[in-house]
Amino acid sequence: MAQDEVAREAAAQDEAAQDTGAASHLAAERAHLAESRAALRRMREHARSLSADMAADRVSRDFLESLLDQRVAALADHPDTPLFFGRMDSGDAGDLPATMYVGRRHVHDGEEGRPLVLDWRAPVSRAFYQAGPADPMGWRRRRRFGFRGGELTAFEDEPLDGRAIGPSALLTEEIERPRTGPMRDIVATIQPEQDEIVRADLPQNVCVQGAPGTGKTAVGLHRAAYLLFTHRERLSRSGVLIVGPNRAFLAYISAVLPALGEVRVEQATVDDLLGVPTADEPAGAAAIKGDARMAEVLRKALWRHVRKPEDGLAITRGANRYRLADHEVREIAASLLGTTRYGNGRAAFAQRLAHEILVRMEQRGEAPDDRVQDAVARSKPVKQLLDRVWPRLGAEQVLFRLLSDADFLRTTAKGVLSEREQESLLWSKPYRSHRSAAWTTADRALLDELHGLIDRTPSVGHLVVDEAQDLSPMQLRAVGRRCATGSVTVLGDLAQGTSVCSARSWHDVLRHLGKDGEVTELTLGFRVPASVLAYAARLLPSIAPGLEEPRSLRPGSEALTVRRVPDLSEAAVAAARRALAGEGSIGLIVPDDDVPVYARALADAGLGHQLLGPDVGGEHRLLVVPAALAKGLEYDHVIVIEPAGIAGAASRGLARLYVALTRAVTTLTVLHHTDMPAELTN
Repeated sequence: MAQDEVAREAAAQDEAAQDTGAASHLAAERAHLAESRAALRRMREHARSLSADMAADRVSRDFLESLLDQRVAALADHPDTPLFFGRMDSGDAGDLPATMYVGRRHVHDGEEGRPLVLDWRAPVSRAFYQAGPADPMGWRRRRRFGFRGGELTAFEDEPLDGRAIGPSALLTEEIERPRTGPMRDIVATIQPEQDEIVRADLPQNVCVQGAPGTGKTAVGLHRAAYLLFTHRERLSRSGVLIVGPNRAFLAYISAVLPALGEVRVEQATVDDLLGVPTADEPAGAAAIKGDARMAEVLRKALWRHVRKPEDGLAITRGANRYRLADHEVREIAASLLGTTRYGNGRAAFAQRLAHEILVRMEQRGEAPDDRVQDAVARSKPVKQLLDRVWPRLGAEQVLFRLLSDADFLRTTAKGVLSEREQESLLWSKPYRSHRSAAWTTADRALLDELHGLIDRTPSVGHLVVDEAQDLSPMQLRAVGRRCATGSVTVLGDLAQGTSVCSARSWHDVLRHLGKDGEVTELTLGFRVPASVLAYAARLLPSIAPGLEEPRSLRPGSEALTVRRVPDLSEAAVAAARRALAGEGSIGLIVPDDDVPVYARALADAGLGHQLLGPDVGGEHRLLVVPAALAKGLEYDHVIVIEPAGIAGAASRGLARLYVALTRAVTTLTVLHHTDMPAELTN
């Protein structure tokens, strides 16, 4: 037999042996998956069998039932979701287990207590994300698994001994996998720099400046899941809150935490927290109201309602009469001003007055107790004095007076706001009373500030706020009050700031939240193709000149198409039809005012679609997306209509256009009829 034939036969035998070995390994991994699913099912059945009847009282029983229901929900097995996605092998070195499977939740064999899958948040699982040739952390090999639906289809081994290997094909495939419906978790693809942010300890405030496609939203959600796992008892009492820009965004991210086994996390928009606006106003007035200086104006406005006492206090108890002189009442009131919240100060004023009356009683040989003091504090003379000096107030009453009374505003804002700014704040047509007033978005933040000055705002243990760059300083103060005793994860991109009060510095954002912390910048993208990022980055010198240009691991040489067309509606329909012929979600991003035009064009062409609204999430594969609502969302295929129209529709229109151009995961098609913005043609 010729030498080359011998070599070919040997190579064929080696390949066959490798295939046989791979098939054997794959069969073993599938068997472990089946065993793990069966064990998870037994864990769920055991949780269902537990009863809350052992509780001592009804309240305890209801609480225990709630916990058991949450436990059952957290143990749900999603057939289309891999139960584990990675494996680490140590070779029985040191104290590490020989083999460790890493997944979305912990699964153990109920009979032996043997761990079959370790939760990705467990300390030992950190090695799956952080181990490498420079520091294998005691492990010899990392294995990644490929799944189709819930079926294990492939695996890929990565030695940790420094041998050179190419990029992970399975990791790339998972990142690039087409998406439809809500956002998925990225627990199988978390990168080392993302993992460092996710595992930051609870007291640490984290601020992430993330370019498009860097996974900042997913990082924030996974950090919430990690903290709930690591500090379960503490956060179960104080709670975790996710704050997003609108309901459509919250609907998009809603499936991430439940998929990770966390079902007790509140999600809210800023309007949910502060109240839905019932009126609009000019951008100039909104910018002034959103300015942090308004906090000082509101503080002065509230405390100016406390009047200087002019009278003393006289209390009759039986046959005796007790008096406090007017100067004594003034001293008590002055000692409380500015030392407490307004509502607490009013209550403390009544108690201090009552206490001084009790001192007079004791001086006459009486022995009053706390019940007598409370009775005096509630007596008619004290209430009448209280209403004259320290009146009961609501936030709406104070803001109504501030925005409708020019003299009061002038006195309160003197030295803080200019005369022109004061004029911009006054209502042109005042309402009859605070009960009939219509409040704007900016007003809602001012009302919340006043509520916080009057009474304490409840605080959660941890708060995640996404797209934080678009919140005004006054809105940030309102959000910060909701985590005053907790910590915060701040997410956003200064380049995507589209509101009139958009932040220019993350340190300013943290200051307005009342927090300190370091800012971490993520510039390496995994989702948006490099060609798309480079095209959108032409806008950065105009909208965020201080930011580093984002990079992407995905070249996407054929991802970008820019075309001038004679008929935008016709071209949009044709582009949507081509995208529908392939896989993945499609976002048709259009100027806000043109949404009905393109919705009608799609309908006339027989293309099923859905309109994305502030309170409407997108479940259809083809969505018509107003440019103002595109932030935070992503689609496999994006069609952007008339960039000049998007850029010209708002004061921060170029930033809004930057958002629209960076929503694409696979392809971006830009269609225009008029000239493109000059920034994109340079």
